[in-house]
Amino acid sequence: MEQRLSLVTLGVRDLARSRAFYESLGWHASSASCDQVCFFQTGSMAMALYPLERLLEESGQSGTAPQPGGVTLGINVITQAEVDRELALVLEKGGTLLHPATDTPWGGRTAYFADPDGHPWEITWAPMFPLGAQGELYLP
Repeated sequence: MEQRLSLVTLGVRDLARSRAFYESLGWHASSASCDQVCFFQTGSMAMALYPLERLLEESGQSGTAPQPGGVTLGINVITQAEVDRELALVLEKGGTLLHPATDTPWGGRTAYFADPDGHPWEITWAPMFPLGAQGELYLP
């Protein structure tokens, strides 16, 4: 697996309040943001704010431990097939399946796993977010 961190998603209790906080710090939300999620470009990486309850449900945690601050670490891949291939590799190496690879309503594919310490990770193919030559994620 490539050594890369593409997206940090923070589970938040009030999306509007959290977005307003980061914008008050001078951060600019991406045009990809909507009332369900807010994205910020952070150099060659990105950060997302996402409702905590939905984040826990989608990642297969359903409010169970571990919940390290309501955060998942994301790896974006170039092709849809890479989601399944990378997930298989992670599981082979000792990762724990949190949610199997599934196609999403927004046109991508995603899977969740936990590392040996229980930190949740997401592997995502998001065709609307192209990756740069070094795997860096760029938001529109």
